[in-house]
Amino acid sequence: MDALEVRTMVKVSRRLIPFVIICYFVAYLDRVNLSFAALEMNKDLGFTSTVYGIGAGAFFITYFLLETPSNLVLLKMGARLWIARIMFTWGILSGAMAFIWNEWSFYTVRFLFGAAEAGFFPGILFYLTLYFPAAYRARMVSMFMVAIPVSAVIGAPLSTSILYADGFLGLRGWQWVFIGEAIPALILSVVTWFYLTDDPAEARWLEPDERNWLVKRQEAEVRQREAAHSMSVWQVLRNPRVIALGIAGFGIAYEIYGMTYFLPQIVKQFGLTNMQTGLVSALPFAVGAVGMVWYGKRSDRVMERRSHTAVTFLIAAAGLVLTALTPNPYFRLFTLCVASFGMFSVLPVFWSMPTAFLSGAAAAAGVAYINSIANIAGFVGNYVMGWLRDLTGSFDSGLLVIAAVCNVAALATLCIHHDKELEQAPAPEETPPVPGRVAEIV
Repeated sequence: MDALEVRTMVKVSRRLIPFVIICYFVAYLDRVNLSFAALEMNKDLGFTSTVYGIGAGAFFITYFLLETPSNLVLLKMGARLWIARIMFTWGILSGAMAFIWNEWSFYTVRFLFGAAEAGFFPGILFYLTLYFPAAYRARMVSMFMVAIPVSAVIGAPLSTSILYADGFLGLRGWQWVFIGEAIPALILSVVTWFYLTDDPAEARWLEPDERNWLVKRQEAEVRQREAAHSMSVWQVLRNPRVIALGIAGFGIAYEIYGMTYFLPQIVKQFGLTNMQTGLVSALPFAVGAVGMVWYGKRSDRVMERRSHTAVTFLIAAAGLVLTALTPNPYFRLFTLCVASFGMFSVLPVFWSMPTAFLSGAAAAAGVAYINSIANIAGFVGNYVMGWLRDLTGSFDSGLLVIAAVCNVAALATLCIHHDKELEQAPAPEETPPVPGRVAEIV
């Protein structure tokens, strides 16, 4: 192992990973704090589960429409400016949720919120591929995306505790949830502008020899991918593997959002207070966070993606079916933890696949396109879950639908063409094993 590689990747990891984790933590907290505010908001505003599901899902309509264009703009304007812009506008719209007064204002603000945040996740994901060679990618993505379950682990008790600020300055507790948790995004938008550098060639925080090594390494991998898979943006959008990944991504979004936005309400049915609901709701997400880190490292160690992804779908489906079939709250909590392990462990492995055979504008468009298809599920999953809750009086039928979608996603994953590029099997002369010091950090 080259000492220069170890030194460079340790420095890049320490510089970027903690910061993007914080940014995505805030992004996801602002996206799903609705689920905890709903414990009081739905009652105050007279929302049915169907209305709530439509409002929660409205975010994903504009997110879907604008995600690919947003990532292409990022490619032209640079990550620093565009990501800072995204964070500022989503902070404004997240805070505006505190002032909705009926179902149409709810739909409108969530609709605009989705437009404001569109492109953040695929933009950060694409940005990380500029700095991390293929052999490091799954564990880097796992560290970045661990912010999803961690935001719920911390956000669940945080949001439910803010609910107790009810009446302060004449505002309801759920309004303070939106206001208080929007402020970090506004602050981070300014920090992002000064902290990020658009690509390794501009990274003055690396020594010249480190910068040169990273630039050459990334250029070599790009040439290797383009030699095997040279595609235009239009070819990417029609590529069967990209479409199959989009279908699998749909399953990921359906399972995560279909449960995440309703989990506090499911747990509240155990007969708990708001604070107890927040604490108990954090447990499945904690299991998911541990699973993401461990599973991402395991996938990198064996350099295998496709089967690892399919297995997690099946685990999530099994956990959801068992949850729906038992009335015992203790066993339901356990099976929800099993489902959460599958739902979140899939993320770093799955999102390592697109950039294994796409690069440059094709990678930016492909990642955004896959995530756009996936986020259609954000609307569909929330609407179906809320509608079935109103229709049957229970969340169990909705959980069974999510399990069925997981099984379809597993099948779609196994149908993806299997080759070395997809598994990111690196060329021996270009991508040696991950050094121990980097592995310890990530």
